[in-house]
Amino acid sequence: MATRAKSKDDKNTGRVLITGASAGIGAELAREFARHGHRLTLVARRREALAALAAELKKDHQADVQIVAQDLAKPGGPAAVLKAAQAGGEPVAILVNNAGVIDVGPFADADTAKITGLIDLNVRASTELISRLLPGMVERGAGRILNVSSLSAFQPVPTMAAYAASKAYVLSLTEALSEELRGTGVKVTALCPGFTETPMIGEIQAGSAAVRGMPKQLLSTPRDVAALGYRALMAGQVVAVPGLPNQITAAWAQVTPRWVTRYVAGFAARRGG
Repeated sequence: MATRAKSKDDKNTGRVLITGASAGIGAELAREFARHGHRLTLVARRREALAALAAELKKDHQADVQIVAQDLAKPGGPAAVLKAAQAGGEPVAILVNNAGVIDVGPFADADTAKITGLIDLNVRASTELISRLLPGMVERGAGRILNVSSLSAFQPVPTMAAYAASKAYVLSLTEALSEELRGTGVKVTALCPGFTETPMIGEIQAGSAAVRGMPKQLLSTPRDVAALGYRALMAGQVVAVPGLPNQITAAWAQVTPRWVTRYVAGFAARRGG
């Protein structure tokens, strides 16, 4: 464990690296950081979408924006992103691990390549980015990491088994690191949104009748989720769950016996499948 170091203003000591920044929560996080004057490096597979977002942020907020088109699920993807992000000699002061994919449906019917790709992106890539950046943050005595997890991290979710398990990993890693890093000046936050109006919700609705019938009032907006995530990160909050219904669900899952949460989740999946 490093010794306590003097904390610094993250805006003035490096860039904000945001993965999965081309749409949804990632794009809104980019807008939120730009509004607060941070210098940005935005990462996603779709260069055209990144370029359009960068142009918007430069116009609306005079933001300093760098874009990196890269598939983080591929071997060498995270290392290539960091090489590009730090090519100018400026360190990454804030890492936002937002990139992720989902698979909906019975696990036995899932394509193996799709499942392993999900693990590569949701688990391996985010872990590698943290592992590569964290030593420098600790050495500088300043840094922040925002890991976008999910409400599904708090319980098993039949028909989204691998996705929920990957987000449980992200939440557990965040909580463990938050304790390891006490006194170092580095803060780690897990943002755990519930169902949100993003392109991913379409995949979930296609595979679940229960979600298709969900009242729109129970869906969070990406902008609200991003705003809460930014505030939680800057406040050093370890776990942030947007929305009162989601907070109640997370609290219920933590105090209820696991066999009960399993049964309730399985019953809902069977009724809504």
